[in-house]
Amino acid sequence: MYIENINGPEDVKKLSEDQLNVLAEEIRDALLKKLSKHGGHFGPNFGMVEATIAMHYVFESPKDKIVYDVSHQSYPHKMLTGRKDAFLYEEHYDDVSGYSNPGESEHDHFTIGHTSTSISLALGLAKARDLKEENGNVIAVIGDGSLSGGEALEGLDYAAELGGNLIIVVNDNDMSIAENHGGLYENLKALRETNGESKCNLFKAMGLDYIYVKEGNKVADLIEAFKQVKDTKKAVVVHINTQKGKGYKLAEEHKEDWHYCAPFDVETGKPLDSFDGEDFSSVTAQYLLKKMKEDKKVVAITSATPTVMGFTEDKRKEAGKQFIDVGIAEETAMAMAAGIAAGGGKPVYGVYSTFVQRTYDQITQDLCIDSNAATIVTFWGSVYGMNDVTHLGLQDIPMMSNIPNLVYLAPTTKEEYLAMLDWSIDQDQYPVAIKLPGGEMISDGKKITKDFSQLNKYEVTEKGSKVAVIGLGTFYNMGCEVAKAVEEKTGTKATVINPYYITGIDEVLLEDLKKDHDVVITLEDGFLEGGFGEKIARFYGDSDMKVLNYGVKKELLDRYDVTELLEKNHLTVQQIVGDLKF
Repeated sequence: MYIENINGPEDVKKLSEDQLNVLAEEIRDALLKKLSKHGGHFGPNFGMVEATIAMHYVFESPKDKIVYDVSHQSYPHKMLTGRKDAFLYEEHYDDVSGYSNPGESEHDHFTIGHTSTSISLALGLAKARDLKEENGNVIAVIGDGSLSGGEALEGLDYAAELGGNLIIVVNDNDMSIAENHGGLYENLKALRETNGESKCNLFKAMGLDYIYVKEGNKVADLIEAFKQVKDTKKAVVVHINTQKGKGYKLAEEHKEDWHYCAPFDVETGKPLDSFDGEDFSSVTAQYLLKKMKEDKKVVAITSATPTVMGFTEDKRKEAGKQFIDVGIAEETAMAMAAGIAAGGGKPVYGVYSTFVQRTYDQITQDLCIDSNAATIVTFWGSVYGMNDVTHLGLQDIPMMSNIPNLVYLAPTTKEEYLAMLDWSIDQDQYPVAIKLPGGEMISDGKKITKDFSQLNKYEVTEKGSKVAVIGLGTFYNMGCEVAKAVEEKTGTKATVINPYYITGIDEVLLEDLKKDHDVVITLEDGFLEGGFGEKIARFYGDSDMKVLNYGVKKELLDRYDVTELLEKNHLTVQQIVGDLKF
């Protein structure tokens, strides 16, 4: 095997063309074995094997700096830059992250997990090089799906003005996570169909030089193209036509399903652990499809992650024009939702917590100032969500709950969620966000009669004394367990409160607690600083009430263990009860 002897890019350069092709197959074999056992991004990496080999054959990393957009396609790059053991040997699978990471290697220049950033980051590296009067190539690798993001287009717009070396490798596999959406993809299609000769050329229109590589999975053609642009004195686009998931038939035929995979059986492609029950994604799609049929003004919006809302390909077709995918453009999705609401429509934007961070300005300016009644559903904003440092879902409470005029709700069950969603879609007074709880979806069958238009009215679900536990969203049930443990330890029944509202406080209820309570406990699924509990603590600041806030300490966590994180932050029933001084 050649891959076993690759300790750095210098070893790639020693191989012949035939040997490089064998190396490509060895990389795919290693990826298939690891991903079938470990899970990870599948299609993006399988499609980029030859391009990665060719870049390291031609360029001189790390002097020549390669920046991967999203970096979810950087597994072959890691294998060729001294980290092959993390892909060849199961005991080392967790030695590296799923994204580029400067802490792992000098060949990585940024910790990247969000999209459309590589061109702008590479522009910065190139400008720093020129300011220091150094030389070397700077290469930005970006997928066609990521080109729809505003930052990518801003980077392209400035690139020609840089006036120095910048190589932009556009990895065009005619796919985002799902299918691409937007007008620029018609131009990419025209360029593919004319072998790069179409008179209409997005990249040339922006003042960039341009090279097209039809066989983007052919090492020899890629090497020739990269040699042509190496040491260029201006910005140039190398547009390569690749096949997402190349080398594994199921991934080639079902590209959307194989963008990311959990552990699976190699022969059948079936996941080793399957889940066929309801979750918040499937419930959302089912509800919205029914609502769409009843009201043609209802529209679901996604920014290139349609299945987060349960909208698989068949459901997207069923929804028709009442489903919008704007591509990887969260800002446009949020602003468009504001516009639809202002025009009398009823938009629902489903988005992962980690990506809602990209829309802060639009929520503040476009939604909240004019009270445009759009609905935002925040998925995976939880300790139980994604745990890579680039994808943490722990910041949405401090971020969103402090935007004036936004109503941010936290259901604890399926029934509460659907009641909130129903109210939010039909009302026209407020922009509303709904934070879905983490972990398994709970359905208790209870009919919800609460009037959510009566803002900031909490619900006392268990009336007690001495100790009050306010459990927000995900941690409401932990709050119930804490109350039970308090009663078992002291004989005193504690009060349990479901607050529902993240953005406001129930001053009447909190004031009433002063009569017969000494301690108020708050539990929230997110960062404590700037969060929900601090609002409660601030209310009681000039009183004798003791307030204990429980949540997650603000820090950049990476690939954490949930149980360890909860214990570290005293988020267990035993620890919380132990903190009480009776």
